[in-house]
Amino acid sequence: MDPKNVTRRGFMGGLAAAVSLFGTLEGELLSQGRRGGAPQSGAAGAGRGAANPGVPVTKLSNNENPYGITEAVQKAMIDSFKYGNLYGAPDGGLNEALLAYHPGIKRENLLMGSGSGEILHLAGTAFLIGPQKKVVGVEPTYNDVYSAATTIKADSIRLPLLPDFNQDIPAFIKTVKQNYRNVGMVYVCNPNNPTGMIITKQDIQKLLDGLPEDVPVLIDEAYHHFVDDPNYESAIKYVIEGRPVIIARTFSKIGALAGMRLGYAIARPDLLAEMRRYQTGSINVAVRFAGAAVLKDTATMEKVKRLNTEVRNKVTSELKVMGYESLRSDANFFMVHVKRDVQGVIEDFRKKNISVGRPFPPMTQHLRVSVGTADEMAKFMTAFKEIFAGGKSTAAAGGGYF
Repeated sequence: MDPKNVTRRGFMGGLAAAVSLFGTLEGELLSQGRRGGAPQSGAAGAGRGAANPGVPVTKLSNNENPYGITEAVQKAMIDSFKYGNLYGAPDGGLNEALLAYHPGIKRENLLMGSGSGEILHLAGTAFLIGPQKKVVGVEPTYNDVYSAATTIKADSIRLPLLPDFNQDIPAFIKTVKQNYRNVGMVYVCNPNNPTGMIITKQDIQKLLDGLPEDVPVLIDEAYHHFVDDPNYESAIKYVIEGRPVIIARTFSKIGALAGMRLGYAIARPDLLAEMRRYQTGSINVAVRFAGAAVLKDTATMEKVKRLNTEVRNKVTSELKVMGYESLRSDANFFMVHVKRDVQGVIEDFRKKNISVGRPFPPMTQHLRVSVGTADEMAKFMTAFKEIFAGGKSTAAAGGGYF
């Protein structure tokens, strides 16, 4: 296949069979106007913004759910409005839904937050305050815990990824033991952002068994719902066992509530009590009702997961045919090795009104791309072909799905 033949029409045709497996989910959600194409703004519009102001930006930069909030979730939020004038308004069944969703967890094991970002900051503050406190993690990964550490003048020990981009579990254990007196917390993101790669359940157990028993371990499971790898599992069972593990979850990704801000922690009550000391806000009534509705609609979550997997795998397969390898991802984004400095590539996409991920040093030749709708990824592939017009193609003529 000649990569120059990559077209939007061909991409959509190739995905038709996959999309049909999931009924009319994409059409129903998109018809609600979620990705109608607002001009670039906010986080996606950071820097120089869109090349053509007023033209809809294809936003593949923030790992959002491209299919938007379902009608059932919208209705739940509307139902909450009658309580908007009250302090201590009901939560719309959110706590009960969470307990049902996580068997074995008790109410005392839950702490709600304004997105999982607040959970990460609360943990980073609670366990890193004190002279010479340090957090141990990897680089690159999600940066919020490191930012929280910097804010309170704590330090971070950032371990490099292995040559295969996995997280180095023996290095975690060795580093914590060498700095035991000052380590306030260990942080792992699983699957990791920006690579999309998991830490296997075997390695999570090896990590927890190898660390001193009193060192808190914050495990960020923001992308948990997208994982297909059978060697992965949530670490919630370690909370139930009573270990010093804090699980961070969010409704921003598969739950499509990124703009509404809802997340939660699962941990031992004593750890949550330390975090709660630094919490100053509360969660609004609308997003509580919305969160409960999301948790009850497991069918939509499963459909979104399947559609994400189909689109992601087809895009990364076509990039491979063109000579560009992607890291194995179990998330709603992927990293492709573009073989050149990624900052210039980001700018090239910006000129085509496509917003992609920022640089993640030291992976300066890898581009992080959020998985959008089939239509959005067709635009991405068309732009990729144009930007990398001189790239290698090893495809046989006539095959493929474009």
